[in-house]
Amino acid sequence: MELSVLRTAMPRAAKPAPKPVKSAASPKALKAPKAPALGPVGAYIKYHFRHFNAAALIDAAEGYRVFLEQGGQMMVTMGGAMSTAELGLSLAEMIRQDKVHLIVCTGANLEEDIFNLVAHDFYERVPHYRDLTPQDEKALLDRHMNRVTDTCIPEMEAMRRIEKAMLKVWMDADQKGKRFFPHEFFQQVLKSGALKKSYQIDPKNSWMLAALEKNVPIVVPGWEDSTLGNMFAAAVIRGEIKNVHTVRTGIEYMTWLADFYLQTTKKKPLGMFQIGGGISGDFPICVVPMLEQDLEMKNTPLWGYFCQISDSTTSYGSYSGAVPNEKITWGKLDVETPKFIVESDATIVAPLVFAYLLGW
Repeated sequence: MELSVLRTAMPRAAKPAPKPVKSAASPKALKAPKAPALGPVGAYIKYHFRHFNAAALIDAAEGYRVFLEQGGQMMVTMGGAMSTAELGLSLAEMIRQDKVHLIVCTGANLEEDIFNLVAHDFYERVPHYRDLTPQDEKALLDRHMNRVTDTCIPEMEAMRRIEKAMLKVWMDADQKGKRFFPHEFFQQVLKSGALKKSYQIDPKNSWMLAALEKNVPIVVPGWEDSTLGNMFAAAVIRGEIKNVHTVRTGIEYMTWLADFYLQTTKKKPLGMFQIGGGISGDFPICVVPMLEQDLEMKNTPLWGYFCQISDSTTSYGSYSGAVPNEKITWGKLDVETPKFIVESDATIVAPLVFAYLLGW
């Protein structure tokens, strides 16, 4: 069946549109949802994705769309290796079209978007990675090719090139007694143009450049657990950085996030679209119970939408695999909050959801 025909094909009987979200936003400001403007990809998945995880994907995408139309803003969180999976191909456009208003990611996702930006042509794909012997892996190490599943990141062209640029801004701030968040140092390097001659992909496909362009805030909890975090520690040990707190900390990120959440939800509900598990999702969702329970700010608005793409297993006691209802017990979500979970591969699901929302 041609994709052009699918646009007019009868869609499956979908779930009713999510109810307007209870939040700080005035109910009078909420608009009734309208039919989505679907492109070929969106029309295809709308027609074919009818059950199980496929149906959950459509429901989550529709919930995201309706939430934005009703005046909500969305936080996207990224765990895993989504930047090396080149999620920027769709996420950057989501940012440019004002469908993402806050990004929370691991240190690896922060830096790997820039690694890909400057060293893409030196990456090597290893589709037969399951067949590699220990000796094969050692051969990759000897060539300074660091493997992430089926993709090898070149140390010299990616990591050491970025280290050189970052060391310059770290040392400059340290000598001046200034302190910045991890992502702010990256933005200083990008703004300086020091890496521009090394770009090897179309800059429009870098989500970091898109966030810089649109002034979308970024939060990076646990940045120390990253290649650049290790490099910063090495610079401190060598004595090149005198103040270990030249890079601002995760606690400071939380205090910033608390203010951002309070200011945003005075006018609009804030939703959460979680890609993968781990600290990138666990850290920001806790801002609500922190405000409500630890600071005793009663009637703090809860998250207005929640979706998680995860392959984690609930029965193992995995927090990342917990169904959204569990978060009600922690004071993070409300009974009526639109909640979705797609138990599948985020590298497949996230681009499809974004394509649906972008009209691709």
